Amino acid sequence: MTQGERANGRLVTVFGGSGFLGRHVTRALAKRGWRVRAAVRRPDLAFHLQPLGGVGQVTAVQANLRYPESVEAALRGADAAINLVGVLTPRGRQTYEAVQAYGAETVADAVKAAGIARFAHVSAIGADPESPSAYGRSKAEGEAAVRAATPGATIFRPSFVFGPEDEFFNRFATIARMSPAMPVAGADTRVQPVFVGDIAEAIARALEGRATAGATYELGGPDVMTMREVVEFVLETIGRKRLVFGLPDGAAKLLGTVTNFADMVSLGLMPKEFVTTPDQVAMLGRDNVVSEQAKAEGRTLEGLGINPTLAAAVVPTWLYRFRKTGQFERSPQA
Repeated sequence: MTQGERANGRLVTVFGGSGFLGRHVTRALAKRGWRVRAAVRRPDLAFHLQPLGGVGQVTAVQANLRYPESVEAALRGADAAINLVGVLTPRGRQTYEAVQAYGAETVADAVKAAGIARFAHVSAIGADPESPSAYGRSKAEGEAAVRAATPGATIFRPSFVFGPEDEFFNRFATIARMSPAMPVAGADTRVQPVFVGDIAEAIARALEGRATAGATYELGGPDVMTMREVVEFVLETIGRKRLVFGLPDGAAKLLGTVTNFADMVSLGLMPKEFVTTPDQVAMLGRDNVVSEQAKAEGRTLEGLGINPTLAAAVVPTWLYRFRKTGQFERSPQA
């Protein structure tokens, strides 16, 4: 399929197709004429994907990355494959190792066995075998497994992803609505929030042959912000004044330990916005931005011909619900 050519009914299997990123990827592919097979653990919870395409264009099948047979079945007859599966907070058997390392290896091995040439894998900018966080190390293991099995795969490393259903800007807005103060772990850590729709567009272009085969792309938005600036941006957007202060490393680690323990003893009943794990704290110990090398080599959104979306241009369209009077708020208020 050459640049600009429509898929014309070709079939792509999207692992994790019903998730936050998955629904946007599904929409981008359906618009291009792909038939989308969303491979998910719970197909009965994936009906929201069907309106994203025409009648019969989007279907859901059961697959679990811990079971290779289900992965192989989900790939039968597919012309392309995408792996979006990841976990930010591990629970039960859905560990970093099982999902992001072993799971990525399982998908890549099955893609190779099926003879599928077009394969995109989503990792993270923090992927590093020497990362202080288990999340970053497992992402690096997954990348290595993908490269070993499918050298021609296109790997995407996004920074923190934002969109209407995100766990980034929405998280801080939820906390601000309920708390008089905003303690920030990794307050000086730089991040480069990237719009979920831009990532979906990048993946769709890769399947069209518009990305370099075997390359690793780093995806970041137009704004480089510290975590403190992220929180301040959210507060300004929702019109609330809160005390914002950075947490020392020791205090951040203690907060992570306490909230994670509280979540476990409550059997997951603690609001997820208030849960920070020690591993997430460790992850915030490093900047999460596009590297200068990736910029120089064109392995970015801009290199794919995509103009990154400004957070300020779209975030208010869904964060308005956190204002005191919702969309009727005229000016920021305390």
